[in-house]
Amino acid sequence: MKVLITGGGGFLGNQFARKILQLGQLTGPSGAAESIDAMTLFDAHFSDASKEGLPDDITLLDRDVADRDAVFDAVDRDDIAVFHLASMVSGECELRFDDALRVNLDGGRNVFEACRARNGTPRVVFASSVASFGGAVMPEVVSDATKRTPQTTYGMTKVIGEMMINDFSRKGFLDGRSARLPTIIIRPGRPNTAASSWASGMFREPLRGEACELPVRLDQGHPVLGYRDVIDAFIALHEAPGEKLGDDRAFGLPSHRVTPVSARAVLEEVAAERGITLGPLVERFDARIQGIVDTWPTATDGSRAIAVGCPPPKPLKTIIAEYLEDFG
Repeated sequence: MKVLITGGGGFLGNQFARKILQLGQLTGPSGAAESIDAMTLFDAHFSDASKEGLPDDITLLDRDVADRDAVFDAVDRDDIAVFHLASMVSGECELRFDDALRVNLDGGRNVFEACRARNGTPRVVFASSVASFGGAVMPEVVSDATKRTPQTTYGMTKVIGEMMINDFSRKGFLDGRSARLPTIIIRPGRPNTAASSWASGMFREPLRGEACELPVRLDQGHPVLGYRDVIDAFIALHEAPGEKLGDDRAFGLPSHRVTPVSARAVLEEVAAERGITLGPLVERFDARIQGIVDTWPTATDGSRAIAVGCPPPKPLKTIIAEYLEDFG
């Protein structure tokens, strides 16, 4: 079978591709385990870092997910598994509304329609977000039963993607599942334009002995999950039999609720054990970023995802240790 990962040029796409190659097989559209004989990573840009650790026989398609023909060309087999990670991030979507609709909405529909055009029902895993929630009705802890009233353009596009996955699955066009992600930590490299970029930065920069400029309050609660756990959740959702998923194919992943203060306390434990001199947290309050973050939940109930096979979160100290092992 073939595996297609949109957004494959990003950090998560690269890590996920390497994990899939280690597995060597997934459940195919037939319902049986099938060996992976082809993999395509699809993204608008591939940096040298995004290619690191990937074998030469992986196909890298430097294309725009909003280009319908390019997507249909990539979904070129009936025995295919699709992981749709491609998306503009939260901060960009607030600044570039039309591009957000083109990439996140049109791009998602292109992926789903390309799968619909195949014979059979390919399994599709869509990366959604806790930004799907928001507004006055949002409780402190969100679950899959919480009403979705996003207060950002990014969140709105994710809700629509979840609804498309549900309806395309209901009609038998594909066998879809949505993973509603908390913020993924710890991303290597430099800060990006996501409004949640600080959640990785408050770990990453101090571990390098550098200052992290924090745009939010020190007591700001935020749901986070390690990248290895997210990858394992993608695989678990893909492998779960469709008949066990019910009519709502969107699964909120479990997470840790952290604040900059609580994250710092765990970092100090790790630093003491490993002899690391931490860089400082520097308050650089940004009202625009804080305003976006204020619309998001601070904790998630991932019990429904765990029930279908997704892993519970590893301890924060383990997440830090895994980051240092992979990128330290």
